[in-house]
This record gives sequence, C-alpha cells and structure tokens, in this order.
Amino acid sequence: MSTWLKLSFQDAVSPIMEQLIMFHDHAMMIIIMITTMVLYMMLSMMMNKFTNRFLLEGQLIELIWTIIPAVMLIFIALPSLKILYLLEEVNNPMVTVKAIGHQWYWSYEYSDFKKIEFDSYMKPTADLNINEFRLLDTDNRMVIPFNTQIRMLVTSTDVIHSWTIPAIGTKIDACPGRINQSNILINRPGLFFGQCSEICGSYHSFMPIVVESINMMSFMNWLKNY
Repeated sequence: MSTWLKLSFQDAVSPIMEQLIMFHDHAMMIIIMITTMVLYMMLSMMMNKFTNRFLLEGQLIELIWTIIPAVMLIFIALPSLKILYLLEEVNNPMVTVKAIGHQWYWSYEYSDFKKIEFDSYMKPTADLNINEFRLLDTDNRMVIPFNTQIRMLVTSTDVIHSWTIPAIGTKIDACPGRINQSNILINRPGLFFGQCSEICGSYHSFMPIVVESINMMSFMNWLKNY
C-alpha cells in the first residue's frame, strides 16, 4: 500500500489541485480504454486465421477510426483548457506575497502591510527538531491565511528557479528580469512542502519551500509580532 501511495498525488489542499487530480483521473480512464481496445484488437488479429485477400478499402471503418479519436481528443482538451484558464485567473486577492529565487534559497516580501522581508534557507540536519523533515524544512516559513485569495509574485535574481508546491497545485517559474504571478487559495490549515523544480545549479535540490497556512486572526498576530 505504501508503494502505491508513493505513485499517487498528494492530498489536494486547494480547488485548483482538486481539479487537476480529477482531470488526471479523467484522462487516465480514456487512455486505459484506448490501450485495452488496441491490445484486444492486436491479440485478436494474431490469434485468428481469418484473411481477406480481396479487401482493398473500407470507407466506413476508416471514417469511424478517424472520428472516434477526434472526439476523444475533444473530451480531453475541453477540461484541460478550463483548468488552464483557472490557473491564470486572479480574483481580487487580499494578500500579495513576492517570492524571489536566489542560488540557493528563497526570500519573501509582504508589501501589502508594513515592510516584511525575510530569507528562507533549508534547515541543516543537525538543527532539525524531532517532528521536522530532513531536506524539506526551512528556518523561516512563508505564512499565509487559509480560505483567502493570495496573489503570488515570483521572480529571480540570478538563474531560472521554479516555486512549486504540489499539494496546492502551484508551479511558477522564477525568471530573472521578469515577474510571474499566480493565484493561491488554500482551504485548510497545515504545513505544505515543495522544492525548486527547475535545475538551477549544484545546490538545486537544497532550496525547499514551506508554506504554513493559518487562520486570519493568527496571521494578523504574526504580522504584528514579526
């Protein structure tokens, strides 16, 4: 069971990730049906001895095997386009957080309130507490409220990075000289882990991301006490 869980997605904590998982399952069902049908036809042709040396064309079957794949592609394309538009939609964000990629750590800015800036480095193994994850936890976590529209602005100071949290369904490229934006809506509290998913140098795998989702009152207290 544990091996199977390693092959599956993380539990979704945002509406976008829920849509992505549903689309994955939808596409996989279509692929399984196609694979099953093709395998059956291949085995059937290899196992029987039926031949027709006068068969030169079959317009009806050619029409069928042209239309059916086109219809299947439409069934895959329509939900895919819907999710692509949802990923780019930014609906009246209440909080804006800017993430800046460096070699090899992240820094965060909360410019909506007072000037809050901090760097986020991977925690060394010797400094980890008993309930923290090796190579995934950071000394400073990005704190945001749940059930709140968050706008993420992502850029880089040196090379291309990628700010990625699988459970949220967010993957934003951090390009030098360019600011990319995306929308985040987390629907429950918790800690959510990610890593830079762009090969950005020798310490690429040592710049993790940790997002801490808390309620709005705790978030306001965190801002006051920072």
